[in-house]
Amino acid sequence: MRTYSVKGDEIRKDWFLVDATGQTLGRLATRIAGILTGKHKPIYTPHIDVGDHVIVINADKIVLTGRKLEDKMYGRHSQYPGGLKQISAKDLLKNHPERLLEYAVKGMLPNNKLRDYRMGKLRVYVGPEHPHKAQKVKNLQ
Repeated sequence: MRTYSVKGDEIRKDWFLVDATGQTLGRLATRIAGILTGKHKPIYTPHIDVGDHVIVINADKIVLTGRKLEDKMYGRHSQYPGGLKQISAKDLLKNHPERLLEYAVKGMLPNNKLRDYRMGKLRVYVGPEHPHKAQKVKNLQ
């Protein structure tokens, strides 16, 4: 028996719509990461991008459990002495709610050359409207 390898013309990319209202951040991010990598398809191949596009609406209504709103910190460093900048999940949810989900999904994707390409297929919007009506978006439950 030979190992099957997917060809480029066999890959079909769909568009999925996810409503983040009342959903937990981590559980939603794992489902989105699986769709972006294509693990829900029978033709999944780790070194080829077979994943689909994902549109997330109502990112400002996402839920964090426990004390994560106050305790969870997101940081970056400028590589200068004293250049550590940190922001709590509560402030990030208030000011930039789409970044909260993007950081979570990016952390769940494998750290390889396909990660930036897969992140480009994720679109996160704060409100209930999105400009992708022409893509024949399917609702994801």
